[in-house]
Amino acid sequence: MTKIAKLVLEDGTIFTGRAFGAHGEKLGEVVFNTSMTGYQEVLTDPSYKGQIVTMTYPLIGNYGTTSEDAESLGVQVQGFVVRELTKVPSNFRSHRDLDTYLNAYNVVGIEGIDTRALVRRLRARGAMNGIVSTADLDDASLLAKAKAFPGMEGRDLVREVVPDKAFNWSKGFGPFCEHVLPTRAAEKHVVAIDYGMKWNILRCLTQVGCRVTVVPGTATAEDVLSHNPDGIFLSNGPGDPAAVGYAIQTVKDLLGKKPMFGICLGHQLLGLAYGAKTFKLKFGHRGANQPVMNVATGAVEITTQNHGFTVDPATLPSNVLPTHLNLNDQTLEGMRAEDMPVFSVQYHPEAAAGPHDSSYLFEEFRTLMG
Repeated sequence: MTKIAKLVLEDGTIFTGRAFGAHGEKLGEVVFNTSMTGYQEVLTDPSYKGQIVTMTYPLIGNYGTTSEDAESLGVQVQGFVVRELTKVPSNFRSHRDLDTYLNAYNVVGIEGIDTRALVRRLRARGAMNGIVSTADLDDASLLAKAKAFPGMEGRDLVREVVPDKAFNWSKGFGPFCEHVLPTRAAEKHVVAIDYGMKWNILRCLTQVGCRVTVVPGTATAEDVLSHNPDGIFLSNGPGDPAAVGYAIQTVKDLLGKKPMFGICLGHQLLGLAYGAKTFKLKFGHRGANQPVMNVATGAVEITTQNHGFTVDPATLPSNVLPTHLNLNDQTLEGMRAEDMPVFSVQYHPEAAAGPHDSSYLFEEFRTLMG
């Protein structure tokens, strides 16, 4: 029997569709992702904690799910919205269909709604809080819950996704993706601070010749330096960067001590540690087709992105230079310090799933460590 599900936005917009995945209701910020593939990587990316994700590509689930494509220990999104769910996946690698996969992680999905209309509304009015439910189907009740949701600004979601303790990582790509980054011997030791890190970042670091120790995002500078690393990596993660004061202080204490590379939230934390400010984008950048220009060379890279906040370049100190710009809205996508071996990018060069134009940045980090 077909189950009914509803998605209600805080502005009163109501979508009624078919339920899949788990039974229940989930609140979150409703956002959209423009990728044509990689829905499992999206679902398991800890940066999506607290968000209900809409896929703009209309047919989702056609190649199923597999444990090899996960980017964390489980599904991280609050809810999942698609135009049409494939009931019978067709791929030799598939272990489970998407419906079963979401149900196993207690995530509510809704299909059969006009996702184009939803995305146009989010583009016009900005990302909004919302609720997806198969339990409570009363419009007034759902709207009241959506309006009461606190939203993303000022929320520290890092504590909800960090690992419990430090661990070592030594797994690279294997033969399937060695053409992206050739395997190198592990000659450098990197401490990766995990604020909600995608596993493919760790694979990339391993691939370019790094032995990786992962520490929780709550670690202090003393904790990090006690491992005597050759370099320090700052990971992606969810929520408002300005709300993660303990992480900003750690990054500030580490500046200039070791070569450092930051991605996404790590980039934003670096900006805040420099003394710059961050602000929330209207509807964020999420997808595997975002054009970014290298300021120094003029070269354009197609990148994978997932962020709702950005560093304000006008507030950067004079010793920090912009290195990359988003060609859609001219927001800051990369920066480097002139007086320290430190650089960062807002986008995701590990690109799982997505284009590999920016994988060279891991080689640059390896070179920076000497």
